Formats: sequence, structure tokens, C-alpha cells
Amino acid sequence: MIPLRDANPSRTTPVVTISLIIANLLIYFYQWTLAGAEQLIPFFDHWAVIPAQLTTHFSTEFYTPFTAMFMHGSWMHLLGNMLYLWIFGDNIEDRLGKGRYLLFYLSGGLAATAAQILVDPRSPVPNIGASGAIAAVLGGYLILYPRARVLTLVVRYVTQVPAYVVLGFWFVLQLFQGVGSLGATTSQGGGVAFFAHIGGFVAGAIFVRLFQIGLEPRYSDDTY
Repeated sequence: MIPLRDANPSRTTPVVTISLIIANLLIYFYQWTLAGAEQLIPFFDHWAVIPAQLTTHFSTEFYTPFTAMFMHGSWMHLLGNMLYLWIFGDNIEDRLGKGRYLLFYLSGGLAATAAQILVDPRSPVPNIGASGAIAAVLGGYLILYPRARVLTLVVRYVTQVPAYVVLGFWFVLQLFQGVGSLGATTSQGGGVAFFAHIGGFVAGAIFVRLFQIGLEPRYSDDTY
């Protein structure tokens, strides 16, 4: 089940969402210019979240949960994340406003990183990607726009599906895969940080209402 676009127009230009996408693309392009493992591995070691290092040397590694949000391991990893951010991010930005949306995005990413570290705090494997922050966007979207129609590729067919079905399916899939991965510690190799996805999604569902405090209601959140 792959979302293609939503039928939920935003009322403002999503400047922050576009800027985040551009930043992720530029950083990945920079990674691509690095000459093989001799440069790429030190780059990851310095800027990615390495749970074993962050939990023991927080004072010197504190910045990595922020920088790791803008790093990706492959084009597929990057483009998949940016597709979800483009589809769902603009409406959250429109609802919260640009400043609050940026704080919401970064806070969701930090919560996602914390969730993944709690599962395996001694892992030496670098954690990278915007997936946790984008999961927070998905969680917020589910709360604000559960009935929005999302054009979705389901197996070989394209159809409109309510957001609560698309995002609910995504979350349940992460939950099952996350529980299934508990037997194999990430200390033994790379993989998908499922608990970052789960933690980010839950955080986003909670944070989106907190970030709305003090905002004037401009329209019904669940109209679409």
C-alpha cells in the first residue's frame, strides 16, 4: 500500500516542508560525492547516531540526533521518505504554522531516536534517516485528518483510501516488524529502525495537539 497523493489541499505554500526535502536531497548528494568507504564511513561515524557512543559520551555526541535526520543510506531510502513527507507534511505545516511545524518535526525525530535507543542502547550501528521525524508527521496527520482521501497504490490498483486506513496499515506493519525484530539485536548488523518509526508515530500523534495549543481554529481539521 503506497500513497501517491492526498486530496487535502493546504492553504499556504509549504515552505518548511519543501526546505526539508531540499536539505535532505543536498546532503544525500554530498554523501554521494564522497569517495567510497574511506570517506563515507568516517562521515557516518561523525554525524550519525551511534547508540553505544551517544549513551556513553552524550556531551560530545549530543548533536547527532539532529544531523542523522538528514542522512540516508540509499536513493530508495531517501525517495521513499521524501514521498511521505511531501504528501503529508504540507497539511501539518499549514495547520501548525511554519515555526511550530519545524519544532514539531524536529521533536518527533528526537522522540523517534530515543525510542530506538531504548530498544538497543549498546548498538554500535549508525542510525540515520528522516523516517522517525516523518513518522511523527504521519501520526499527526492521522489525528488531524483521519478521513482525508489518499490516492494509493494497492497491489496493482490505484484507488482512494481514507487516511486512517493508509496510515493505520503503515503503523501496524511497523509494529509487527518491530516486535519481530526484537530477537535479532541491531548490534549484529544494519537494518530498519522500526522502533524509531513506532516512537515517532506515537510522538507525532501526541505532539500535534500540544503544538496546537494557543492557535486559533481556522477550519475543521477532519473536513476532508
